[in-house]
Amino acid sequence: MTVWAIYDISDDKKRSRVAKACKNIGLYRVQKSVFLGDLNKNEIDELVLKSKDIIDHETDAVYIFPLCEDDFKKVRVLGRAFDPSLVSDEIRAKFF
Repeated sequence: MTVWAIYDISDDKKRSRVAKACKNIGLYRVQKSVFLGDLNKNEIDELVLKSKDIIDHETDAVYIFPLCEDDFKKVRVLGRAFDPSLVSDEIRAKFF
């Protein structure tokens, strides 16, 4: 299942830990605080648990949006879309 992980975390160390968790689970960075990739339900649950342990629940936010293939095909990207230095070819192929 295609998954978007988006976060707003003020502490640099915590933000880096969540970014590392996203990368380690198999997501690709598409913007500085946005990751995208294909995960199964267990991997999504694992990312949720890891993120819960890292963030400050009073000040931080992590959004994990699973999308089925049909819904993902409806996503529209306008403008520059992704930071080219951060995006893998696999992610580009999903959009272009």
